[in-house]
Order: sequence, then C-alpha cells, then structure tokens
Amino acid sequence: MPQPQTPVSRATLHPGQAMGARRFGRVNWLGLLTLAQREIRRFLAVWQQTVAAPLVTAGLFLGVFSLAIGPGRGPVMGVPFVAFLAPGILMMSVVQNAFANTASSIVGAKVMGNIVDTLMPPLAPFELVLGFLAGGVARGALVAGAILLATGLFLGLWPENPLWLLLIVASGGLMMAALGIVAGILANKFDQIAAFTNFVVTPLSFLSGTFYSLDAMPPLMSALSHVNPVFYLIDGARHAVLGRSDSDPLLGLAVILGTTAALSLLAWVWIRRGYRLKP
Repeated sequence: MPQPQTPVSRATLHPGQAMGARRFGRVNWLGLLTLAQREIRRFLAVWQQTVAAPLVTAGLFLGVFSLAIGPGRGPVMGVPFVAFLAPGILMMSVVQNAFANTASSIVGAKVMGNIVDTLMPPLAPFELVLGFLAGGVARGALVAGAILLATGLFLGLWPENPLWLLLIVASGGLMMAALGIVAGILANKFDQIAAFTNFVVTPLSFLSGTFYSLDAMPPLMSALSHVNPVFYLIDGARHAVLGRSDSDPLLGLAVILGTTAALSLLAWVWIRRGYRLKP
C-alpha cells in the first residue's frame, strides 16, 4: 500500500531557508561570476577585433590629425594638439567598445535563438545586468590600457592622476555597457544595432569635445555639449591625463553615475519583465 506523501514544510527545506527562497542566497555569486567570465572570454576569443583593432584605430586618428592639423595648430588648453587629442580618443574607444560588447552579446543570442540559455539559469535580473556590465567594463578597460600604454611609450604621455583615470574608465564603461544592454534588448538583428551605433553612439562621441575644446565653440554648441553625458567622460579623462578640463570633474562624475544608474534601472526592469527577450 503506497504511503501518503508528507507535505513539504519550512523545516524540511533547509535550516534558515524560507519557502520559495533561492538556495543560492541573496546573490548567486557562482552564477554571476560564470556569466561575467563568459562575457569576458567571448571578446577575448576574438582579441584581434576587440582589442587590437581599436588600438590601430586610435593610432590612425592620432596620426592623421597630427599630420593634417598638428603642425599648423597651436597649443590647446596649454598643451600640444596631439596631447590634447589623446585622452579623448582613449575615452572614445572605451565608449564604443563597452557599448558594443553588451549590445552584440544580447543581439547575438537573440539572433542565434539561444537567449533562453541566459534567461533560464537561476540568475536574478540584477545579476544578469551585473554580469553583462562586467563584460563591457572589462573590454573597455583592456582597450583603455592598451591605448594608454601606446601613447605613453610613443608620445611620452602618462596620466597625472591615474586613480581618477581608472575611476572615469570604469564609470564610463559601466554607463555605455548599460546603454548597450538597453540597445540589445530593443534590437532584434545586427542591422538595428549598427543603426543605433551610427545615429546615437557615434554622434555622442564625436560631439563630446573629443577633437575640440568648448572654449572654441559657439555658446549654443557649448550648451548642447553640457547635456551630452559622453562629454563628461571625455572631459574627465582629459582631466586625469593632462590636469585640464572644461568643466568641474566632480559634476561630471555625478552626471556619469546618474546616467549609469538610470540606464541600469531600465535594463533591470526590461529583463525582469522579459521585454523583447522571451519568445
């Protein structure tokens, strides 16, 4: 005669574990670390495209501007034009690569039909966001380190405030990686990500003071630049490397962190709801 089944009680779950609680605790550290490692290994597997290519692009920017404008252009903000350009190009590379890492990861999974493999593991929405952000920040930081080493060796340009540069690179990587998550959720194919890059990320990068100082701009353009969060990334990097800036560095950091928080919250809400992710 079959024995009657005993209902599961709170006591039989696990000491101190409430009904419905995850057995991993408040944070699934193992799952979070695994997702972050996957994102990092994904771009390291093609380092020629993700690390070497941005380094070559940054070198071309510096070389072309130096040859075309540098000889006839006087100092900018009290430094040679090439030295003025270098921090901006470094940060622009961080912006583009941090965004590309998270956006391409999510869209690639959607196109291949394996986004469910990311959504099914016991990872909370905020853990998914943190895992994707870690990959974007790692790629941006690696690109920044490569460019910084190259400009230091070839131009003798080393940061005056390395800790501030590290903070700006990390916060900038977080901000653009969060934007990449948002764009990846909205897009269903790579063409849409390319459009987002061409019409949002690239204009924000080029109109952020990378190639010019706000002192040389009309008042309207200067005012518009101050509502561009990427401007504060470029300006913060320039402050860290050269000790010169167009705005208050602390104000810039506050804008960056506020924008990062808003984008991360939006990404968390959309992942939690499964917006444009679940079939």
